[in-house]
Amino acid sequence: MIKLRAILTMTIYAILVTFASIWMAKQSYSWFPPEASAESKLLDDLFSLFTGLGTFIYLGVIGPFLYSLIFHRAAKYDRSDAPPIEGNTWLEVTWTAVPLVLVLTLSFVSYRTYEKMSIRGPMELVHLHTPQMMESAYAEPFDSTPQREIQNAVETAPVEQIDVIARQWAWVFHYPEQDVTSTELHLPVDRRIRFTLRSQDVLHGFYIPAFRLSQYVVPHKDINIEMTPIKTGTFRLRDSMYSGTYFAANQTDVVVQSPGDYQQWLASAAAQTPSPAFNQAIYEYNQSSEPGAGSTKDKVAVRGWATIPPAAPPVVNYAPKHEPKSPPV
Repeated sequence: MIKLRAILTMTIYAILVTFASIWMAKQSYSWFPPEASAESKLLDDLFSLFTGLGTFIYLGVIGPFLYSLIFHRAAKYDRSDAPPIEGNTWLEVTWTAVPLVLVLTLSFVSYRTYEKMSIRGPMELVHLHTPQMMESAYAEPFDSTPQREIQNAVETAPVEQIDVIARQWAWVFHYPEQDVTSTELHLPVDRRIRFTLRSQDVLHGFYIPAFRLSQYVVPHKDINIEMTPIKTGTFRLRDSMYSGTYFAANQTDVVVQSPGDYQQWLASAAAQTPSPAFNQAIYEYNQSSEPGAGSTKDKVAVRGWATIPPAAPPVVNYAPKHEPKSPPV
């Protein structure tokens, strides 16, 4: 009777854990920024799967552990040995085979997801002797998603080429067809974008959280990646790699527009004469380098360590108006 009650209790608990895991997996979608690219759906689905399985395993282990600790603990002052129990072959095979199958399955699903996203890292470049051998990354279409119809339309559209130049510490975006340069990234919605990433100095990280897009930018190497924005709005591009003292200031807006607004912006930018753009890193460097009225307390910021000066302000057709942000004291 006691054994039957324990089996019934654990069965009910397993059902509750299953529902809790499914609920947690669905909640994980709200932990990220809005899905602004077709590729973000792939990564969010993968993270949701890991969250659900992780929740099931955690609750599946901690529940029986607490149950045994409360209801099957030895009585006070009971120092007798437990009954001798021999190993169970089927149990040992089960708890070895199940985790093995689970890990291999998750590894395969992860590999397929990243294969579709085709996000390249610097290790792939180590074995490349000629840059011409590199192929453009391409995220394969995914099935059974709300964006499927959008993806089909995007596949037949021409690809928009944008060159991305990373430096200490600024982003410069070049639109070769119109010969337009900008320090703010503008993209047309529902159209395939091919980025050619270049670094002029050190290792940088091209990271747009809303796109779930993160790519190392390796010095003196061209890296091609492709993605498709599916949501209009303003998002943020950050340098995800430590590239020097002012790398935190190396960020800018990503503006996703309708095709009409995008073409209008390109035409407006092309009509402007290139001029130096405001650069937050240079502003902070100058503030911390300028001597005050006579003591370090009069400086806007005290750096306290050696650093290289930022590169000259980028000369571009378009640069958004920025209010200088004072560096921390």
